[in-house]
Formats: sequence, structure tokens, C-alpha cells
Amino acid sequence: MDLRIRSFEDYQEKYKLSVTDPDQFWDEIGRSFQWNEPYDQVSKWEFETPDVKWYLNGKLNITENCLDRHLECKGDDCALIWEANNPTESAVHWTYQELYEKVCEFSNALKAQGVGKGDRVIIYMPMVPEASVAMLACARIGAVHSVVFAGFSANAISDRINDAQAKMVITADGLNRGAKQVPLKEVVDDALIHCYSIEKVIVFDCLGSNPNMEAGRDVWWHEAIDGMDKSCPAEPMDSEDVLFILYTSGSTGKPKGVVHTCGGYMVFAAYSFQNVFQYQEKDIYWCTADVGWITGHTYIVYGPLLSGATTMMFEGVPTYPDASRFWQICDKHQVNVFYTAPTAIRALMACGDEHVENHDLSSLKVLGTVGEPINEEAWRWYKERIGKGRCPIVDTWWQTETGGIMISGLGDLSPQRAAHAGYPLPGIQPVLLDQEGKEIKENGVEGYLCIKHPWPSILRTTYGDHERCKVTYFSHYKNHYFTGDGAKRDENGMYRIIGRVDDVINVSGHRFGTAEIENAINENRLVVESAVVGYPHHIKGQGIYAYVVCETMPSDLEKARAEILETVIEEIGKIAKPEKIQFVTGLPKTRSGKIMRRILRKVAEGEADKLGDVSTLLDPSVVDDIVAGAF
Repeated sequence: MDLRIRSFEDYQEKYKLSVTDPDQFWDEIGRSFQWNEPYDQVSKWEFETPDVKWYLNGKLNITENCLDRHLECKGDDCALIWEANNPTESAVHWTYQELYEKVCEFSNALKAQGVGKGDRVIIYMPMVPEASVAMLACARIGAVHSVVFAGFSANAISDRINDAQAKMVITADGLNRGAKQVPLKEVVDDALIHCYSIEKVIVFDCLGSNPNMEAGRDVWWHEAIDGMDKSCPAEPMDSEDVLFILYTSGSTGKPKGVVHTCGGYMVFAAYSFQNVFQYQEKDIYWCTADVGWITGHTYIVYGPLLSGATTMMFEGVPTYPDASRFWQICDKHQVNVFYTAPTAIRALMACGDEHVENHDLSSLKVLGTVGEPINEEAWRWYKERIGKGRCPIVDTWWQTETGGIMISGLGDLSPQRAAHAGYPLPGIQPVLLDQEGKEIKENGVEGYLCIKHPWPSILRTTYGDHERCKVTYFSHYKNHYFTGDGAKRDENGMYRIIGRVDDVINVSGHRFGTAEIENAINENRLVVESAVVGYPHHIKGQGIYAYVVCETMPSDLEKARAEILETVIEEIGKIAKPEKIQFVTGLPKTRSGKIMRRILRKVAEGEADKLGDVSTLLDPSVVDDIVAGAF
């Protein structure tokens, strides 16, 4: 199944068709997959409510397309390579036949533990191959997986379990992350104190740490699969049945469960993977993301396996045991396509070129970035030091909600420009709108980035709360999906993403709603009120700056900061820790009580001389105090 565009001229022709006749375009691609029953309509949609469906009445199972269809011709080809956290530990190589058998075996184990079609299963696991087995096994039996990043706290897990009313958690005793070990099972046990829907917990033995196992509820992975058959019929799924729920932060406090369905997600995952990375037979492809994020779903597991590719997983971090680890792995496995985050690139760039110079990176053909816009300095370092000037950089723009890459270069086929995502993929129709919602059609402009026509992997709803989906994504501009991002379009029609325009902070490619972090800070006993903004950070892209009002000003500010940080870690996890906490006597509010974040952002960015008019505030004097105490 080769879905690749062959040249930039081919791209232009296909893009034109995808706009003039979207159904014909997506029908031709959809027919490349294995359907148990063919679809009878390509799409049916409206953005008002919204209601979007793709490949209507088609029946399929995504794992048959990921695994079964490859067995005859590619059964002995490598499907998955796993590189351990410890560089002295041997890598794992699984063929498509081996992965198929492991998925079937665990599928039967899930059924034996009472999980069936439509049940929700939380996966809270290390970056081990069994994490992808768990995802695929859920998909094979029709259960809905919801992967939670293994850095989130017990409270964050319990929120997700309760929202999804999950029946099972799949976890591990713990994980290796650099020089640290994290006791995942303990975190799950703490989470389950406040959860009543969970019936079973399957625990993978990763560390040999002998965690507490609750009789009747907790089952070891190796015991669950003992004696299970290594074949399992795939559950026929409707194209619009739910494949997975992935929780993402928004501008309000509660994380929202983005829902992706089986058919359209499958088609777009494979199509975007093959074209953006220009993947060729036998290439070794490595995406450094975690399966807890959408990047891991689409471009570690589903997209590569649907395409019969060799996909790589890495358990560790880029700086352990030193800052050469990524490049050592690329050299060791002769990686051809490498996909990582700008945060990682900036961090490694800061460590010095000597960590790169001792490694042969001549196997690399395509480099990619994901999670946030990449700045020009990091782009040029990546291209020259890692790609040796030979490799195109695909600077991909997309979101959890889009399911797959929307705007990007296509390997070496399309023009590149530093810090520009590039052109939309065929089938994607972006527009720039002004504040009134009027489309800006000329080039050399900037505006609000919206999409005016659906694509197969667009989110269908937010789990259990369709109104929230409508309000968040489809109510800002009539008949448009609103991305929440601002963008520029240059004279040649290439897009450059210029950042969030809503109350969302992008830290190392991970999105956090300001309200979510504020809610966590406000749980602390010292805190009366807080406001959080993003500010430029030289490694993370954006850092979190918190302004905190206490009942009385703490006598020991550092102790108070440490206590507030612990509260945030407990409520969300370490990844949401503010870099800066400033204690203030009050927040800049309008007479209606709205916090003027514009002012707080300017202070956090070191531009206190550009605050503009503050006379409309309820108490303008608080601004002077904030400026005086700023970091």
C-alpha cells in the first residue's frame, strides 16, 4: 500500500483534486485499505452542531490493517525496534509475525479479564513495546483505549478514569527514566482510591520491584497471558466506532477527552505518515515521542504499522547517560527518518556539538519536528549539524484534535523555509480569518488559523460532553474548525505558526490550559487566587509564570514556592510545574472581574514598558506592585 506523492507537481495536482472533489480524493485513498464490509458513502458532515462522519457504514478492524494484512509478504520483516533506557541493554526486535502473536495473546487475556467491545481501558505505561501491544490489543477486541502519559499524577489519572468510566487500568510496577525509577503502580493505587469503575488492573513487570498487588483486582501481565492462544479474531468495527480517547488540556480547568474513530483516523494516519516522511520500504523510522501523546499514537504505532514500516521506540531520555544518546541510537540502528521535538533539539544544541561529532549520521534521510513551532536558530543547527545539510526538515503542524499532520513539508519533495511548517497536505483546507471572521485570501498576511472542510481524522466529539466540543472548536467562527493558533502565510503561500491565541501554554510541545494549572495552584492552603501565563523559554519554547495571591504574604517565599510546586505536581504532574512563581498583593482585573492576562504576559516577557492603558482596571496600582516584583 504505497500512498506516496511522487513530486511537488504531483502534490499540486492532488491538492487541487482534494479541494475540488474531496470525496473522490479520499475515496481513492480509502480503497487501499482492508474493509470487512465496504463503505457506501465517503463523508457526511456539518460544522454547526458539529456532526462529521467518514466512510459511512464501512466495517473494519484497524489491527487487521496494521498486522494481519502484512503477514503473508512481510511477516518476517521487522515491525518494531525497542531501545532500552540503559545503553548496555540489548535492543528488542519484533517481526510483524511476532507482534501479531503478542497482540492476539494479550487480546485474549483482556477478554479473559472481562474486557469487551466498547469498554474503556486506561493505559499508564512506560515506553516499552508492551505499551503498543496494549493499545493494539484493545483495538483488536473493540475496547476503547485511553493512554495517559506516565508523568501525570494520581489525581490526573483519577480524573481521566472517572470521566471515561474506565473498566481497567493497564500499567507497570514502574519505569526507567534516565537515572531515575518511577513507581507507576503506587501512583495508580493512589488514583484508584477515588475511582469506582475499575474492576481489574494488569501490571507489567518492568523493574522487578514487587509492588503491592490487591487480591481479586490486580493481575500480573505475564500471568494474564499465560496459556492464551496466539491468534484472536478481530472484532468488526463500524468506521465511526470509537478507537481511542486522548485527554488534552484546554482553556478551562478540566481536561477534555478528544474522541477519534476507527475508519477515518486509520486512513489519515497512514496517508500522512507515508507522505510527510516519504517513507520507503526498509527504512528505519524513529519518532522519539511518548505513546501518552497523540504523536505516539499516530506516528509510533498506527501510522507506521498501517504502512508496513519499521518503527522504533525508546525508553529513555535524550541526555542519559549523556547528550549524545539520540545520535548514538541513530548510528547504532542506522535510522533513516528521525522525528523529535524542538525542545529536545534546543536542549541538545545547548550541550555542545562534541556530542554529535563522534557519530555517523549518514543514514539519515529526513528530519522532522513536532509539538511546537521551531525557531530559526534550532532549525539551522538541526539541518547543518544533524542532517549535514543533506536532509530536509519537515516542520509538522497538527494537534491532538486533528489526529494527524495537517501542514508540513513532504520529505524532500516540497520547498523548505526555516521555521515555516509549509503547505497543507492534500485534503486539508486551511484559511486565515480576521477578528470578524472574514477570510483573508491574499498572501503575506497573518490571522487566525482555521480549517473550512473536514478531513478523515478530525475529532468527532469530546467524550461525554459534545457541547464542549462545539463551543471549543466550532463556535468561534461559523462553519470553521478553529485551531486556537495564529499563523502567517508568506508570499509563496507557506504557513508559519505563530502560537496560541487562547489561554493555552505550550511547554515542550505539551499543551496546558491556564485554568488547569491555576486550579491546581489554588488547591494549596496558602493560596487565595492565582493567574498563570506563558513566557518565552530558551529550551522549552514557553515556560509557566504564575502570579499568586496569598491571604498573607509568606514570610519564607522560597518555602512557599516549594510547597506550591508540590501541590501542582500532586494535582497534575512535574511537567506542569511553573518555572517562576511571583507572590503579588493582587491581580490586574477589569471592573467586571476579568483578569487582564495581556498585562501579566508583558510583565512575564520583560516588556513592562509596553503595558498600554491600565486606567480601565479596577485597581491600577496593583500593576506597579507586580512590575516591581517581577523576575
